[in-house]
Amino acid sequence: MTRLVIAAALTLTLCVVAPATGQDAGLRKRVLDARIDNLEQKIERARDREGVLSSQIEVVTQKIAALEGEVGSAQARLDRLESELVLQQRRLDRLNELFHLQTSRLEFLQAQHAAATVRLNRRLVEIYTSDPTEPLSVVLEAASFGDMLDQLEFLSDIGRQDEKIVTEVRRAKLHMHRLRENTKETREAQVETTRAVEARTAEQRAARDRLAWSQRELATARQAKQSTLHGVRADRNDAQAHMDELEAESAALAARIQAAQAARAAQAAQAAQTERSAHADRATSQAMPSPASSEPASPEPVSSGSGFIWPVHGVVTSVFGWRWGRMHEGIDIAVASGTPVVSAAAGTVIIAGWSGGYGNLVVVDHGNGIATAYGHNTNVTVFVGQSVSQGQLIAYSGSTGHSTGPHVHFEVRVNGAATDPFGYL
Repeated sequence: MTRLVIAAALTLTLCVVAPATGQDAGLRKRVLDARIDNLEQKIERARDREGVLSSQIEVVTQKIAALEGEVGSAQARLDRLESELVLQQRRLDRLNELFHLQTSRLEFLQAQHAAATVRLNRRLVEIYTSDPTEPLSVVLEAASFGDMLDQLEFLSDIGRQDEKIVTEVRRAKLHMHRLRENTKETREAQVETTRAVEARTAEQRAARDRLAWSQRELATARQAKQSTLHGVRADRNDAQAHMDELEAESAALAARIQAAQAARAAQAAQAAQTERSAHADRATSQAMPSPASSEPASPEPVSSGSGFIWPVHGVVTSVFGWRWGRMHEGIDIAVASGTPVVSAAAGTVIIAGWSGGYGNLVVVDHGNGIATAYGHNTNVTVFVGQSVSQGQLIAYSGSTGHSTGPHVHFEVRVNGAATDPFGYL
């Protein structure tokens, strides 16, 4: 479809130009075919780049899908960590409760031990201060044998009480020692569990931060790739539209030049016919022999390769030929905006005014099918149909139309077809 559109626009140029030699027509056809191929290649390269970027987008999408799976696994791990943290926290709570109970129990045992120790100390003082012969006296002073047995039983009870006091003190001391060891172990377990909870919490936080960062990076990369792909598509569409516009403008310019030249030729032929008729009438009225019929000479043709002057004095920044995937059909001469532009040779103005991508355009017909074009002017100083001499001011340079800076776009067209201007300057 693209080739048909471009070919149709370019074929219009061939259809509207005046007949030329077979060699010239063949040359123009080869040039136009080359232009079509070049434009198609540029569009194809844009499509290839679009395809590459589309593949890259697919790779990134697959990578994102894989990472999303990893994120899911990591999330499951985080959930597991949270469950473990809950269990650890519960264990820590139980340890704290146990620690408090053990501390209370230890305080109770310490009180018991203190009380038993006090009783033991008192009993020891009593034993120490009592008469050593008192137990024997109690037995000997018994009134009867039965009374003696009762006294002996009483003394045994006292001994058992003393032994019980000592046992209680020992038992309380042993319990306190064991409880202290258990409390110490509980405290160590508390510290270890607290550290484990803190470590798991930090690990969980770091994992969450890493996953969030990865997701942001992947989203940014996907967005950047998608934006790049959209940019390539937009560039391709813009390039296609720009090329179509340039081709249409070139074809339209060729048609306008050809039409103007044909109109001038018709006017010249009509003037010649009128002159011949007037000459014949004068000859008849004077009864003089009619001189040999001859047509007035056509405007003196400008010989190829000589006779033209530069429209401005500046630096040539772009020459005739292929440029950026299209045929550059003239030369660009960089000058300051507002520089006077003069006609390269004598002729008649056939176009003067706005012309799309050419901006403010002046075209001068020099006869013999040769015309010169001057594009991107700030304004023009001539009008259609005006005769201009070589070196006459016709415009002031600028940067109108499709232009990247102040310059003069200068073309030479032969029968509407663009020709290298260096062959005429």
